[in-house]
Amino acid sequence: MSAATTTADDICAPSPTHAIGDDAAAAIATTLKALSDPLRLRMLSAIATDARGESCVCDLAELAEVSQPTVSHHLKVLRDTGVLTSERRGTWVWYRIAPALRPAVATLLDSFAPAAIAPIRAEHAGLTNVDNALTHLAEALSQDYPQLDGSLVATIVRESYTSLAKSARVKNHLLALTERFARQRLADITRDRTQGQPQVLFVCVANAGRSQLAAALVNQRSAGAVVARSAGSTPAAEIHPHVRPLIDELTPDSDEPRFPKPLTDDAVRAADVVITMGCGDVCPIIPGVRYEDWTVGDPALASAEGVAAIRDDIARRVDALLATLTPAQ
Repeated sequence: MSAATTTADDICAPSPTHAIGDDAAAAIATTLKALSDPLRLRMLSAIATDARGESCVCDLAELAEVSQPTVSHHLKVLRDTGVLTSERRGTWVWYRIAPALRPAVATLLDSFAPAAIAPIRAEHAGLTNVDNALTHLAEALSQDYPQLDGSLVATIVRESYTSLAKSARVKNHLLALTERFARQRLADITRDRTQGQPQVLFVCVANAGRSQLAAALVNQRSAGAVVARSAGSTPAAEIHPHVRPLIDELTPDSDEPRFPKPLTDDAVRAADVVITMGCGDVCPIIPGVRYEDWTVGDPALASAEGVAAIRDDIARRVDALLATLTPAQ
């Protein structure tokens, strides 16, 4: 018998099926359709990872440069589908994940999203199993932050990886950067602002120049009396080449990885002072946080000499800032 001859074993015969029913499929499809929008997924993720267990519409409006009616429309779709519940308090509306759907949302954000991204990221990062690596990292960090729910830690780890992977140019160290960024976010969530050193957050667009340089100047000139961090509304792939040598001069003994980081609400809430540097009105307004806006030049548009002048300008502003935060010194 030739290879092309059909045998009885080759004939497809009907077999019992265990597929879900029509009604269940229709209901699930409706929910998945509601989630099939990038901004809605980001809103869902923001609510799921909010340490308060809920998010205000004012927080969610900062996720994208869209009008308030557009934000309200997306939230209404998620609420009408049953994914979210809402409660009005005064002039603001607060949103939570519907209790019955929390396990499903956790699965979507913790497992499905990284798995969907993993094949692309693994090809560049050299990781054979990104999902397992992130799971192990989340388990390790959970040991360091026992006061936080393990699912929240896992979500922050996976979100941190996804956020950094969007802009990272060099993928080989992406997991190490994810650990660094996730640790910073967890420290922000658990920080007690009534204790410890004052914390300053510098925010610019790319987090590749001004904000990085300002944070390095604060950390160097305060000698640890003030903690400075930085973030970007749209992080670049790497720190600007004219800025990196200046930062290396300020912190020659530091072995901490330096890389552009996305802005998070947790970083803003953890800060005592938030200083924006040409990034517009992107920071959420958190009660008790002091805000300043510094108009300084952009190193990305300057010559090497111009970058040095920008550094000196920022240094003068940093000295004035430190005088208000560490008056005893």
